[in-house]
Amino acid sequence: MVESLNVRTHRSDEPLPRENQLAHRIARVAADPVEVTPEVIDMVINRIIDNASVAAASLTRRPVVSARSQAEAHPYAPGATVFGLPADQASSPEWAAWANGVAVRELDFHDTFLAAEYSHPGDNIPPILAVAQHAGKTGADLVRGIATGYEIQIDLVKAISLHEFKIDHVAHLGPSAAAGIGTLLSLDIETIFQAVGQALHVTTATRQSRKGEISSWKAHAPAFAGKMAVEAVDRAMRGETSPTPIYEGEDGVIAWLLGGPGRVYEVSLPAKGEPKRAILDSYTKEHSAEYQAQAWIDLARRLHSEHPELVDPANVTRIVLHTSHHTHFVIGSGAGDPQKYDPTASRETLDHSIPYIFTVALQDGSWNHEASYLPSRAAREDTVALWNKVTTVEDAEWTRRYHSNDVTEKAFGGRVEIELANGERIVDEIAVADAHPLGARPFQRADYVDKFRTLAAGVLEDTEIERFLALAERTYELTADEVRQLTIVAKPGLLASVETPKGLF
Repeated sequence: MVESLNVRTHRSDEPLPRENQLAHRIARVAADPVEVTPEVIDMVINRIIDNASVAAASLTRRPVVSARSQAEAHPYAPGATVFGLPADQASSPEWAAWANGVAVRELDFHDTFLAAEYSHPGDNIPPILAVAQHAGKTGADLVRGIATGYEIQIDLVKAISLHEFKIDHVAHLGPSAAAGIGTLLSLDIETIFQAVGQALHVTTATRQSRKGEISSWKAHAPAFAGKMAVEAVDRAMRGETSPTPIYEGEDGVIAWLLGGPGRVYEVSLPAKGEPKRAILDSYTKEHSAEYQAQAWIDLARRLHSEHPELVDPANVTRIVLHTSHHTHFVIGSGAGDPQKYDPTASRETLDHSIPYIFTVALQDGSWNHEASYLPSRAAREDTVALWNKVTTVEDAEWTRRYHSNDVTEKAFGGRVEIELANGERIVDEIAVADAHPLGARPFQRADYVDKFRTLAAGVLEDTEIERFLALAERTYELTADEVRQLTIVAKPGLLASVETPKGLF
């Protein structure tokens, strides 16, 4: 059972009772003490493992090293742990959320949910976990908080498009993380309401962070939203207030950022007493690339095996990917970004280029989070030649399926049409990635564990890998002391092997 709320701009002389404001409805959901279901508990554990997997693989990457060094400059007791560092070395929780958020997002390799907007709801976990460790909360508290974070972000993503107005998708993450922290701490509705309002107010930014030459801010943006959520909760707990009504005000977010006074959004949230189950609608990644590329990688791997002649660009005249509006205009040729065909482009840019991703997966028959993005791999002459023959077009049916609320037909793939130099044509299609719940090989707990072991190999000691997995799989039963151990510690000497940048702190 859900409750729907029509959200629109209200003039300053048009009273809007607080209880009818979206931020207040979000706060009511967060404050509802409903317990989580066994299925949700299991999925929360999966995503904690998933986050740690991709964080482990990114520990020595420059943006992560930079963010970690900032957190180290803010030691605090009790504080929270930072991925890679010893478990007894704590930082202030907002800085731990920042560092861990960057580590989780850096490789663009964790979970996703796509609807009117797109999101990586696993971004909620770092700030909620950091506050849980700092505040001495149990595993059950942590799971409840994470379930709320996923619920609110996914409900907002289903209802309100941000990219339509060139607003970055982390504008839904600030409120969801603040709400999740509110649940974790069992805060009252008014306090959560004020925290949600501030978190939204300070996390609305443009989509330029994911356009053209994509910078390292792509990994930092969600971490910043998580950090702001921690600070918003802290401020609200001290009795301070925030801009109200933040969504519906005459000079609020909808009026000036999301379509103007004439725009109305219908947002559905769980009714009182209704379990928070939205995490079950999300899905993780088997491959380190934008989610809309997941199914295309799987199709390219299949075509590599079935049609080995496609590896040679001399055999191919053109490759056209018929796909959804989002895939075409954000990661496809419809974006109009020449950087998507630039062999010297940044990794962040290449993982948002479906022409590049499809080309490499087609030629290699595989995808690797490191090797597939190497400058030497992108610059290969035969790859560049084939890459420039790949374009995308929007297909109305694939756009409809992308936006469908029917999970059995919702799709993120498309149809490929390949014209060969000899005049032959190859046509194939794929709806969802192999790892998707409706895919050829849906991810189960064993797959999450295998992903962690694979990505942590060489980064963590074998004993540390097994220690973390044993703890994570018991998350719901953990004591407060055990929650403080829910981190990953790098193998000796690993972090010292990379240069630490210097800044103000």
